[in-house]
Amino acid sequence: MATTKAQRIGISIILVVTIIGTLGSFAVMILSTQNQAQQNAQYQKDYAQYQKDYQTYQTKLQAQNDQLSAQYYPVLNEYAAQVAPFDLNTAENGGIQTTDLLAGTGATVTDSSSFAAYYIGWLPSGKVFDQSISGGKLQAPLALTPTLANAGVIDGWKEGMKGMKLGGVRIITIPSAKAYGENGSKDSSGQVVIPPNTPLKFLVLAVPTPPTIAQPTVPQSLLQQGS
Repeated sequence: MATTKAQRIGISIILVVTIIGTLGSFAVMILSTQNQAQQNAQYQKDYAQYQKDYQTYQTKLQAQNDQLSAQYYPVLNEYAAQVAPFDLNTAENGGIQTTDLLAGTGATVTDSSSFAAYYIGWLPSGKVFDQSISGGKLQAPLALTPTLANAGVIDGWKEGMKGMKLGGVRIITIPSAKAYGENGSKDSSGQVVIPPNTPLKFLVLAVPTPPTIAQPTVPQSLLQQGS
């Protein structure tokens, strides 16, 4: 049956709308692809720059650590022979004990001091469980910030380091209650490093806090990509 003029007009309108809709979808897809390509290009650019900046940061950090190691390794290493077995009961019942091996010439350490330290820590058996010395040089020093009183270290350090001067070397004997107590300490694999109820000794070299080397800021495009 022949269609009326009105029906033909309606069909034409539907066809035009369909074509426009299809073309619009293609346009959206093309724009989306272009935007994605631009975003990927920006991401790659920002990522390359961040890698470069981070490598520069690591190089500066390593240079600082090397300079500090050259300055302080001979000082700490001179007293490394002090590491030796000690009597567990005497250390456990004698409270925190300190012995200054080298008098520093810097500022006196107080609760409000902010500084850094190199150290060697050992058990009553004489076994070293942690130290700043590695491969004949020093690793980065431990930062005691923002202050000694608020630093993330055991109470024995907070109490035992007070009164020494920066540049000085001290042995600190710490009963277990001021160290790792009944829980002891394990490494990341679950192996016992410090047994429960074990007193500890530390050889500590206190030094001024090294200048801060700013880390590069992560570009916003990298953060968005990872979210």
